[in-house]
Amino acid sequence: MGNSNLHNKKSIVYGLVDGNNFYVSCERVFRPDLNGKPVVVLSNNDGVVISRSNEAKALGIPMGALFFEYEEFMKKNGVKVFSANFPLYGDMSKRMMNILSEFTPDIEVYSIDEAFLKFAGYDFVDLREYAFKIKNTVWKYIGIPVGIGLAPTKSLSKVANRIAKKFPEKTGGVYYIDSEEKIVKALKWLPVEDVWGIGRRLSKRLNAIGVRTAYDFTQLPDLWIKKNMGVTGLRLKQDLLGVPVLELEHLSHRKSIATSRTFDRVYSDKETLQEYISSFVAIAAHKLRKHKLKANGLVVYIRTNYHNTKAKQYTKTEVVTFPFSTDSTLVINRYAQEAFSVIYRPGYEYKKAGVVLFDLVPQKMARRSLFDSDDSNHSELMKVIDKINDSVGHQIVRLAAQSDAKKGWKSKQSKLSRRYTTDLNEVIEVKAK
Repeated sequence: MGNSNLHNKKSIVYGLVDGNNFYVSCERVFRPDLNGKPVVVLSNNDGVVISRSNEAKALGIPMGALFFEYEEFMKKNGVKVFSANFPLYGDMSKRMMNILSEFTPDIEVYSIDEAFLKFAGYDFVDLREYAFKIKNTVWKYIGIPVGIGLAPTKSLSKVANRIAKKFPEKTGGVYYIDSEEKIVKALKWLPVEDVWGIGRRLSKRLNAIGVRTAYDFTQLPDLWIKKNMGVTGLRLKQDLLGVPVLELEHLSHRKSIATSRTFDRVYSDKETLQEYISSFVAIAAHKLRKHKLKANGLVVYIRTNYHNTKAKQYTKTEVVTFPFSTDSTLVINRYAQEAFSVIYRPGYEYKKAGVVLFDLVPQKMARRSLFDSDDSNHSELMKVIDKINDSVGHQIVRLAAQSDAKKGWKSKQSKLSRRYTTDLNEVIEVKAK
């Protein structure tokens, strides 16, 4: 641990705030009768389990469990099942992030339920107590339980957060790695497959050479790490040793944004499918702008229903590289429609379609073209459209080519809760006697 600079970097501390069983917790905010009971939330089309309460975990229901395989088990054990209510979860996430931003100006929203906080110049603040204040404030104002990990680096704050949530009785939901002794203890406790950025495939290779824990990984020679993991692996090693090399925005932006749907029924006509492709583009482009990114390429794909063995089968993908970086729905849709026309074949019954935006870059690093017109004159229009849709309702303003959001491409959601915070027709009703 000799190369740790923990002691001369006390002025910078990173915190990772993570919502506990976030989707389930969002449902419980408006259904307090579910507290202490097993609850699960399902993915699009009610396919697999994507969030579990601790009680559901105790029953042995695994993450990713196929609902149709566990449906009878859940009924017998009184498990409450919800379809994913992303409008509700997204709004609750936004509220949580707004609260967190009041405690430090340096915040990186990492996912819908996670955010990194950077505390620079908080030398005279008891950060452990400060973290408890953050935790209690989030609970008080929106009712979401969170775990908080504090450490001198981002990677270690991930580890600290894991410890905080793994041992709630001892930590109270907050854990601070504030010494070299705690770094070593935490790294020896954490399996290497659970290290942020390692993953299953690489962990198998590491296990094969005797690397079982995060600590073992930090003891590997730099030469081996660079050869097998590149510069990113070396940076991860340094970060785990307490040397802050991963800044808030490092590795934070997404590599791709995908939007796809399995339709409620099959479609054959080109016009209907074109409408859906336009809708997928609009959703993906909105996410692109939300993350202040631009795309350099697009993938469009369609496929038939492979479960229907009696029907003719067809699947096709088309990849398009843009002449310039763009976040314009208009530009992306033009290329998407051209790609769709290439892969569409009449006479087939299509069950699923989707688009993927790839090679994403921050807006300030956007690539321009000398010969093709860019989308610079679309910027203000996109801002207005996003502002209206964010405040009034999803896809209220949309391209003429888009499908109606109420049409049949919507996912199966037979157990959907109400959109308590985003739809006036579904807010909580209080009956006074």
